[in-house]
Amino acid sequence: MRVLVTTPSFGAQSDDPWRVLREAGATIVRPTAPHPLDAATLAAEAAGCQAMIVGLDDVRGPALTVGGLRVVAKHGVGYDNIDVAAARAAGIEVVHAPGSNSGGVADLTLGLILAAARDLVAAHASCLAGQWRRFPGLELAGKTLAVMGYGRIGRAVAARARAFGMEVVAFDPYVGEEDLGDGVRGVGREEALALADIVTLHMPGGGERILDRAALEGLRPGALVINAARGDLIDEDALAELLHSGHLGGAALDALAVEPLPESSPLRNAPRLILTPHIGAQTDLANRSMGVSVARDVLSVLAGERPDHPVPTSSH
Repeated sequence: MRVLVTTPSFGAQSDDPWRVLREAGATIVRPTAPHPLDAATLAAEAAGCQAMIVGLDDVRGPALTVGGLRVVAKHGVGYDNIDVAAARAAGIEVVHAPGSNSGGVADLTLGLILAAARDLVAAHASCLAGQWRRFPGLELAGKTLAVMGYGRIGRAVAARARAFGMEVVAFDPYVGEEDLGDGVRGVGREEALALADIVTLHMPGGGERILDRAALEGLRPGALVINAARGDLIDEDALAELLHSGHLGGAALDALAVEPLPESSPLRNAPRLILTPHIGAQTDLANRSMGVSVARDVLSVLAGERPDHPVPTSSH
């Protein structure tokens, strides 16, 4: 069996995912083109493979017409870059690794909140420049955090935020009030944004913008915006404008609409903005967990068995 592994993060911090494949006798194929691959390139690289383990590659159209392909595994949780319906129609199983990176993304989210609240990046740059500026900041205790999307990651973020003494409200149309947990109040989308001193996004991409221009303009003056989910959840042009105008107190983004950040992006010169290169899942524990999970599921499918983590037939 031949398994194409496109994402450079697979097994990057642990040899265990590679070991799982090797011990099963898999022939591992690495692409010649750089990640992420477009659909046509992915199809060419996957020729003769029965499985592919992908990252942010475009798994649509020609990528799903590869002869003999039986399973596509997303090395991560979100699968909006995969045409799941087309894959299933072609008899191809799609698996992912839910829950494997929740702790890592939640940790990074709190790091981004702290960095934005205390202007840590600018303070660091000031010290290196030989200055000794005192940067005013926000203390988290008593501030209201709006968690938009209350799945595994949203819950992990809420737990960490409450340890800092924050008030937490959550918006998720698919989670009932009884499932929110102690100390977290479920509210509607508009109320969540109206209450937020800090808003953090933990919803899948590929749908409507959660923070379009109107939503950003409606946030409290000085509010902070955090995104460690998907870049298309935010109107980046409006975000840049509202950072320049001072309406927003800051933003920290680990996900962008186009990655890497284009030269033409208005975010490049936006003030009070922190950018990280989509590193939420890049931790030792998450890397091992994601890799082992998808490797085992790939082997299960190829052995004619049901995988542990198939992508749901329908999902929000």
